[in-house]
Amino acid sequence: MSVSTDPKTRAFVAQEILSYVGHTRMLVPQKVWPKNSPVRVLAKAEWTNPSGSVKARPALEMILRAERNGDLHPGKVIIDATSGNTGLAYAAIGAIRGYEVNLVMPASASNERKSQARVYGASVIESPPDEGIDGAIRLVHHMVASSPQRYFHPDQYSNPANWLAHYHTTGPEIWEQTSGAVTHFVAGVGTGGTLVGTGRRLRELNPHVRIIAVQPATHHDRIPGLKHIPTSIVPPIYDPEFPDEVIPVTEEESFRMALLLAREEGWFVGPSGGAAVSAAIQVARRLDAGVVVTILPDDGSKYLSMVGW
Repeated sequence: MSVSTDPKTRAFVAQEILSYVGHTRMLVPQKVWPKNSPVRVLAKAEWTNPSGSVKARPALEMILRAERNGDLHPGKVIIDATSGNTGLAYAAIGAIRGYEVNLVMPASASNERKSQARVYGASVIESPPDEGIDGAIRLVHHMVASSPQRYFHPDQYSNPANWLAHYHTTGPEIWEQTSGAVTHFVAGVGTGGTLVGTGRRLRELNPHVRIIAVQPATHHDRIPGLKHIPTSIVPPIYDPEFPDEVIPVTEEESFRMALLLAREEGWFVGPSGGAAVSAAIQVARRLDAGVVVTILPDDGSKYLSMVGW
């Protein structure tokens, strides 16, 4: 099979990849939740997005909006703090659209995430491991302030395009896939974009839909992609008063559920997906009827070297 070397053809193929962002499948568990229960538990398989996670949605929205308003153009370097998934999405989109990408990750981020970012051509800058993602955020702000003309900083934690991506895509998809029957939406909080954007759209469609946030039980519980809000820098796009409820999940519980999903359902998800399903099942157990929908942000391949598997 020959591959075209025509620049226009290659550009078309590259851009076409971005059209596959979103429209992810809704999965139905067969073993971890009873199939004959009057309460349905459903989960969106976000690892099927280009770059492998739910973060492809906001990363693409932030970059396209920045191009339209002139904040991002050839010669600018995309830089942001990331625990992994948004950074991989920036790296993939940067490769497609021709931008240099610098990612600031905590040194404690898994080797798999750092390696994948470099495969896309991104540069990885490590921040102090004991400061977590907050340390990465502080380092990015320092770098951008030192060289503002060099960088475009999407700032996923503050950029409204983050949650708007989910308002315009994830929320309507869930509504359509459940035929409007969704009663509870459960999602982890990292930037807060998935929970806030999806939740706002679902509440517009049905004010009675309950929005439930998932976060680590304590600041000692390290669940990649999730923030323990009470002890963290609160992302400006996240309103702690927005969810109807917050369910704490331990690090051990998140990894244990992720492993169970792999062995019982054949879903190889990351620990944040394990935390989300664990919380969704907690919600479902309280109900007599309803449709509980959650998000599986990514697959587990980026976490194989981490303790807990």
